[in-house]
Amino acid sequence: MDTFLKVLPKDPKDVHLAHIITASNEQNPHPWRDDDANALADMGIQVTEVDVKGKTKTELQELFKNMDVIYVQGGDPYYLLKYTKESGFMEVVKELVTKGMLYVGVSAGSYLAGPTMEQGLWRKPDRDRHGMKIDEPAIGLVPFLTVVHYVDSEKEIMKQGIAKSKYPVRILTDTQGLLVQDDEVTFVGTGEEVKF
Repeated sequence: MDTFLKVLPKDPKDVHLAHIITASNEQNPHPWRDDDANALADMGIQVTEVDVKGKTKTELQELFKNMDVIYVQGGDPYYLLKYTKESGFMEVVKELVTKGMLYVGVSAGSYLAGPTMEQGLWRKPDRDRHGMKIDEPAIGLVPFLTVVHYVDSEKEIMKQGIAKSKYPVRILTDTQGLLVQDDEVTFVGTGEEVKF
């Protein structure tokens, strides 16, 4: 949160944030989503909840034109991939980020920022892919895969996934994140970054 506040383009009370909730549509309850929305609102940030499912590219462009931050929430990664692809969200966001929009990815939202979502299958190989290919392209804001919610008992699973992937992989626990500015990637949070 400290890093997030530092990179905001203006005072939190003047920030307009689109909270993308699509990944958690089929998961109820979704306390993480509500907790994040409440924490952002408590900072004074003006939060608008957006579900991209069923939206068009034009509708999203209109929704985001006065936003400062796109905050993509966690949930089902391939469900998120399907509807961000179908709606045109990926194209819209890629264009906005190149113009300076701040993208925040949480859990599945961080997976979406990479080249594919294949790491979403490492823990759950039988996960429903909602008609998407295993290596279906994601937004590609960063050239690496991010694995989140890591715990030490998953070391072998991660090693196997990394060995099969053609992309570099960054692994994060729940108290860690990555700040990407231009081509510079900064590890933030507590503890050491997990590396194999």
